[in-house]
Amino acid sequence: MSEELTVTPHRLLRQSEAAEWLGLSARTLEKHRCFGTGPVYRKIGGRVVYAMSDLTEWADQGTRTSTHPERRSFS
Repeated sequence: MSEELTVTPHRLLRQSEAAEWLGLSARTLEKHRCFGTGPVYRKIGGRVVYAMSDLTEWADQGTRTSTHPERRSFS
C-alpha cells in the first residue's frame, strides 16, 4: 500500500491577474517591479509571475492603524 502525497499547487498569477487582485493597474505593478518597491516576483521563461503568498505579504506591509504620522522616539 503506497501513501499518496497531497500537494496543494503553489498558485502563481500573471502580472495582469496580480494587479487586479491587488486593485492596481498592471502598469503600476510594473513600475513597482522596476523601482524595486513591489512584491517579490518570478520569471518563468519570459513571463513575470507572482505567488499569492508574496502578494499578500507585500500588501500586509501597508497595514496601518492610524493616519497620524509615526512618531520618532529619541533615546
